[in-house]
Amino acid sequence: MKVCIAEKPSVAREIAQVLGATRKMDGYFEGNGYQVTWTFGHFCQLREPEDYRPEWKRWSIHDLPMVPENFGIKLMRRDDGVVRQFTVIKNLLANAEEVINCGDAGQEGEVIQRWVLLEAKYRKPTKRLWISSLTEEAIRQGFQNLRDGAEFDKLYQAGKSRAVGDWLLGLNATRLFTLKYAPGQRQVLSIGRVQTPTLALLVDRYHEIQNFKPEPYWVLRTEYRGTMFSHVAPPKKGMTEDDEPDEKARLKARGYFVTQEEADAAMAAVKDVPLTVTNVEIKKALETPPSLFDLTSLQVQCNNQLGLSAEDTLKTVQALYEKKVVSYPRVDTTFLPDDQYPKIPGILRGLGAYNSLTAPLLAGKIKKSGKVFNNNKVTDHHAIIPTGASASGLGGTEHSVYDIIVRRFLAAFYPDCEVSNTTVTAEAAGRTFRVRGRQILNPGWRVVYGDPEKQQAPSAPKAAGEGTMTW
Repeated sequence: MKVCIAEKPSVAREIAQVLGATRKMDGYFEGNGYQVTWTFGHFCQLREPEDYRPEWKRWSIHDLPMVPENFGIKLMRRDDGVVRQFTVIKNLLANAEEVINCGDAGQEGEVIQRWVLLEAKYRKPTKRLWISSLTEEAIRQGFQNLRDGAEFDKLYQAGKSRAVGDWLLGLNATRLFTLKYAPGQRQVLSIGRVQTPTLALLVDRYHEIQNFKPEPYWVLRTEYRGTMFSHVAPPKKGMTEDDEPDEKARLKARGYFVTQEEADAAMAAVKDVPLTVTNVEIKKALETPPSLFDLTSLQVQCNNQLGLSAEDTLKTVQALYEKKVVSYPRVDTTFLPDDQYPKIPGILRGLGAYNSLTAPLLAGKIKKSGKVFNNNKVTDHHAIIPTGASASGLGGTEHSVYDIIVRRFLAAFYPDCEVSNTTVTAEAAGRTFRVRGRQILNPGWRVVYGDPEKQQAPSAPKAAGEGTMTW
């Protein structure tokens, strides 16, 4: 029998169905020459300090740093369910003619599966299923192109090194800071490779907000032929407003006034003087489609558009992945590999609910842009895209997140948006005024998001104390 080990029961079920392993056994599926079993995500972990030395169970600053000579692993939980399932896997491995690692195609997935094999004392060569979606087509193609497990040894070593680094930093630093700064308080000061720098960013931002001192300023504007012109300061040669030493200087560089007296004087100087247009500049430009989604950019978009937290977005897109309607979500790239290009028409044809948007793309040759396809910028997985599988049963948040992913995917293959940017400069009493406008000449990819004229970037909020003077 060929033994396939998936990362979770739902994935094992999908793989078993494609392989024809339809008989449900205790802890695995069997049939057609395959046995498909599963873990429950992280099945094993690095051993605890006391597993290396009994004296390390007691927290003592004199035992730090704790550095085992060799790092070992153990089952993460010793409950009956985990032990029973691990026993099933171990027994299947003992009689396997071939083992296929069907874990998630990434660093973490590689570590999860390798540790299970290591704990089960399986040392024979393995094959690797490397797929980015759970559609029937993707699974079939993956099994037709199984790779040698040894190809991913470096990926495993990288994941193991990260886990060991987390152990060394997290356990030693947590004990050090707790013993040094919270002795006797029964409060653990948790330190971690990711959580501590992230917390520092939040704390720094909090202090910036707490220490923010609003600077009042005034803006001089005038309306001419239904268009609002704003006063601007003459540019300083070789300098931008960001080069100014403080906030007041930056405000002045924008043409704002930082005192009521200066604003009143400027108002009085131009009040009875005609405004003369001195220059009209029109520049045509192209706006390229936004990049495809990685997980972080999708979380940002879903927060802005739907108010979802990062965790809720991850849970939702993970559910969409398990329903086979989007590709693997835990990715850090916004590109697709070249071998995805031939699959794009098929994916588009599968997006039946978006026929009005896919029809123009399918009517001609799909463009292959270097901003979408780049083998050098794809590592474990490619960007998050729809698979083309039917998504008719989605509702609520899942439908909304799916729609965001689909529209970003469609936009990537539409033409650039052609715009005309106009800058009109005027003068009154030696003071410069300016207005900028933008006109869409050809909407291109913006049609994917509805009326292009309504797709304006959100305006920046006014700072505290801002005043507006009209002329």
